[in-house]
Amino acid sequence: MRKERGWFMVQDDMELREQRPRLTLAQKLGDVTHVSPLLRKVRGLSGCAEDQVGDWLLKCAVERGATHYEREFSSELPPDNPALGNEELGVALCLGHLPWNAAYIRAAAQLLSAADIDAVKLARLAEMERAEPVLLHIAASAARVSAAQEPWAWLRAHLSPRRKVPSESLPHWSRFVSQSGVTAFGGAPRIDWLCRETSTP
Repeated sequence: MRKERGWFMVQDDMELREQRPRLTLAQKLGDVTHVSPLLRKVRGLSGCAEDQVGDWLLKCAVERGATHYEREFSSELPPDNPALGNEELGVALCLGHLPWNAAYIRAAAQLLSAADIDAVKLARLAEMERAEPVLLHIAASAARVSAAQEPWAWLRAHLSPRRKVPSESLPHWSRFVSQSGVTAFGGAPRIDWLCRETSTP
């Protein structure tokens, strides 16, 4: 009988752990979430349940050109909706409401690293959605590799940080780049900032 009680206690403990909600990006950064008009729009356009939103956004970003993060996605995820602009999609991937997933932030960086991104609109959305710390972290990472890369150079000059967050809580700068090994002629490894081709619809 004692063994049975012990086994049930283990089972109960496992079930409790499984039921605990995943850490959100906001919690990871020591921040709080807000009422998000963008999240409401995303859910309306996608028809996704709350726990599907992040993966749907990632799927859309990959289909729009963030190809470095290509993977198998659930067939249950709805198709992309062009009514969500690229700036909105990029910021939505950085919302504090989403479960913590470094791939969301990294895909946002590649999606937004393109000539057709409106930096002013992106900054306005970031401020409205309290995503400035994440976008400025990406911008600082870009400065190490490709200082002139837009929209990050513009954001560094014009977007004010709402608050500082621990940089170790966000992906390391090396996670936003592609790196080749040592070249055949013994040259240094090549490091390229991951960009999206603007020809991608």
